[in-house]
Amino acid sequence: MGADHNRPAPPTPPRVRRVLVATVVPLFVLTVIAAVVLWPRGGGPEVDGGSPVPRYHGTVTRVITEECPPQPETPEGGGPGVADGPCGTVTVRVEQGPDAGQQVETPIPTGPGAPTVAVDDRIVLVKLTDPADPAASAYNIAEHQRGAPLIWLAVVFALAIVAFGRWRGVAALAGLAATFAILLTFVLPGIGAGGSPLPIAVVGSALIMFVVLYLTHGVTAQTSVAVLGTLGSLVLTGLLGTLATAATHLTGYGSEDATTLSMFRGDVDLHGLLLAGIIIGSLGVLDDVTVTQAATVTELAHANPGLSRLQLYRAATRVGRAHIASTVNTIVLAYAGASLPLLLLLTADSRPVTEILTSEFLAQEIVRSAVATLGLIAAVPLTTGLAAVVTAAGRTAAGHAAEGHTAASRPGPADGGDVPAARTPGGGRRTADRNLALEALGGGRAAEGFPDDHAPTHPPAGRPHREGGTDTAW
Repeated sequence: MGADHNRPAPPTPPRVRRVLVATVVPLFVLTVIAAVVLWPRGGGPEVDGGSPVPRYHGTVTRVITEECPPQPETPEGGGPGVADGPCGTVTVRVEQGPDAGQQVETPIPTGPGAPTVAVDDRIVLVKLTDPADPAASAYNIAEHQRGAPLIWLAVVFALAIVAFGRWRGVAALAGLAATFAILLTFVLPGIGAGGSPLPIAVVGSALIMFVVLYLTHGVTAQTSVAVLGTLGSLVLTGLLGTLATAATHLTGYGSEDATTLSMFRGDVDLHGLLLAGIIIGSLGVLDDVTVTQAATVTELAHANPGLSRLQLYRAATRVGRAHIASTVNTIVLAYAGASLPLLLLLTADSRPVTEILTSEFLAQEIVRSAVATLGLIAAVPLTTGLAAVVTAAGRTAAGHAAEGHTAASRPGPADGGDVPAARTPGGGRRTADRNLALEALGGGRAAEGFPDDHAPTHPPAGRPHREGGTDTAW
């Protein structure tokens, strides 16, 4: 999540670190306390789903196709037809269960979503027993085995991340594992136990944010700024989601999955579950934006120490606008891709467009996308402003410390020494080298970004002055 910069940020002065610690640590403690209070106790109400159907692994050894038998006449008066194919039998070598090692015959799977099988396919069998005669049983093919392909895909995924990100990639994988651990041990069990989905989602997202950001990007002032920006944007997203769902009178029954869940778990608050989904879905994109904005301010301040706090904010905000412009489309396409069958179903609807757009099914997706985008937009100025304040404060404190150290350690004119070329910890040689490099890169414009004793006091003709904006410089 977010951008990575190999060059380490300058050390943060103690005063700025103390302010960040005094802000972030209480928020982390409150998050942990809230997680302890909301932690699920007990497994929640039990759902009687009946006894599970036995499932066994097997390998297809032979497939025989046959002509489908004719169907009897339909009650509506239609003539005899032919059954939907394919028809025939599949011979499977059972690898588990009481019939392991034996060859069994099953019908070729048919119907919507039925798997297409061939010889040597590794499949999953279900054993069905006749309720009237428990001794009579038969096997059917349920689906393909997907364990091995998924394992190989996960291995390639992990190796690619580690090969490209190295130790940072290892930290990212650890953060991903922590995310799943929090979702599977706190968020989902808490909602399943009948807890309020909205506070559980906010607390769970905050826990994920603290663990993942600090684990992936390190315990730095830059990461702390991203944490504060993400947390503020999450709270704002929750408030906007509450207002939007109340104004549009959404019930949370806008999908078939939600309706099915209400049949098995009537105690789950589907309206709160909708809000929880909006918050958790926004977290990943918020992390990316806040980390990028904090890193952008740090890089701008490092590249041009002469930028003021306001100039840092304006320059980084321009980067944020470009980021938001592309991310908004990403959010909408992500939600559209997840709801593609629903969108196709709605396009086949004969109702007017206005009626389709205001239906519960589509209104839920519109609210989800709009609220996530508004929270994302708010994250840019919030995080950028915090980063500019922290960076400027750290630079000022570091400058004062370096200035005092230089004045105390170097002889002045009264002691027979020379006046330093620039008040920087590196001394005159570092400033001269930097000016020569800038002059070579910028065609004699070394003084435009970094003034020294020999710099011209006015910018060259036809070029805007640095105080007028940073578009030209960056």
